[in-house]
Amino acid sequence: MPAPLTETMDDVVLPEWLEPVRESVRTMKAKDLSTFVPPKRPKPREGAVLVLFGDGPEGPDLLLTERAHTMRSQPGQVSFPGGSTDDGEDAVATALREAQEETGLDPDGVDVFAVLPRIWLPPRNFAVAPVLAYWDHPSEVRVVNEREVHAVFRTPVESLLEPANRFSVRHPLGWNGPGWMIGPDQDVLLWGFTAGILDALFDHVGWTREWDRSVVRSLPKEHIDWRRIATSLGVETKREVERLLAQREAEAEGDAQFSDEADETGVDREHRR
Repeated sequence: MPAPLTETMDDVVLPEWLEPVRESVRTMKAKDLSTFVPPKRPKPREGAVLVLFGDGPEGPDLLLTERAHTMRSQPGQVSFPGGSTDDGEDAVATALREAQEETGLDPDGVDVFAVLPRIWLPPRNFAVAPVLAYWDHPSEVRVVNEREVHAVFRTPVESLLEPANRFSVRHPLGWNGPGWMIGPDQDVLLWGFTAGILDALFDHVGWTREWDRSVVRSLPKEHIDWRRIATSLGVETKREVERLLAQREAEAEGDAQFSDEADETGVDREHRR
């Protein structure tokens, strides 16, 4: 069973700006990353992602990929390089192999300095370990397999910390999560699992700057997994999903209007006393 706490590698030399990350994650537990902790039964599939920090042309940055838009699962979603663990691999080997397959990076130039606790993705019963690393000797990165990856980005950390670039993403099922727009034209949505890891990591390290969480954007339709939502709602078609979501939205608006009217009545009554 993988360790429930963060594993750090103290012999790896890091730049001064990255050392606070290693020091902070020493105490990081699974619950600091997510409310979803892998169960013992049924045994989840194992996987890992590479959270790769580097010294880029615009300062400290992170390596991110945009999944191919033709993929059946999570098309167009921004993610860290990573995937399922092969037989005989640990989290570090998985993360480095997947990153090489997806972006062409040379693993020999990557220094792993921490392996965070595994996070559970319930819909797929998938336990994923974030592997933190420093890009000591950067190599060229590119789209290696267009069937899996649409684009590769080196995203400045500063742009992710800037409060003006942050907002909340509202999922059709009603929950909100952190979001960013990334890419050269700031037109690629970063949300979901990857955004959650970054948000939790920035909070834990103390890098987060106060941002306006009331700025909410609806999840674009091209990012909605209609099949998964249909399963969650107990229906079979996208049309049924849209009907149920519209019904929920109408009920929510009705509740809000009732609440507003009740508030106004209370104010009027108070005013007449």
